Amino acid sequence: MNASVSDQDIRRLVAGYLAVHPDQAERLAVFTEALADGERMTDRRTLPGHVTVGAFVVDGEGRLLQIAHKALGRWLNPGGHTEPGDATLIDAARRELREETGLGADQVTPLGDAELPLGIDVHRIPANPAKAEPEHWHFDFRYAFRLAGTAGTAAVELQLEEVDDHRWIPFEEAGLGPDTDALAEALAAPVTKSAARRS
Repeated sequence: MNASVSDQDIRRLVAGYLAVHPDQAERLAVFTEALADGERMTDRRTLPGHVTVGAFVVDGEGRLLQIAHKALGRWLNPGGHTEPGDATLIDAARRELREETGLGADQVTPLGDAELPLGIDVHRIPANPAKAEPEHWHFDFRYAFRLAGTAGTAAVELQLEEVDDHRWIPFEEAGLGPDTDALAEALAAPVTKSAARRS
């Protein structure tokens, strides 16, 4: 099954991202090498890795939403695999956010550029024998959103099949690596016209 997001779309986004962040080319080399020859990069069966999405949601007090992921046993940002109905990667991030936390598009506003991701992360996913999945890479396109209001006013409804719990913590304490600085910059910048319109 192919998502609506094409390999050409992904190559264009990566080129745009690296034009803004040329210092990250070496860190993303495993992804760009796979992308150069790869096909169906949004298909979860594509190996040695495939594209996923993540949603970084920050409330009005600068706290980041994290979920306790059952399969991986870690605190993570909401996110996951793309689906055929996703027209863009930020749409996929919005859908995953809604599915895992119940927070819909009317409750969050994209930060920064609404097309280019806040960050692109490359990380290993351990083998999952229950799903017959070998160890593989996730090439994670991360998008940032501001919550309308504070965590105390947000009605989070967890997808209990995949998520055990949620928390709001200062994003500086979340261990985001290079995305910490990018998130700080996005929070400090005004909402742009591209961020304000829904893709």
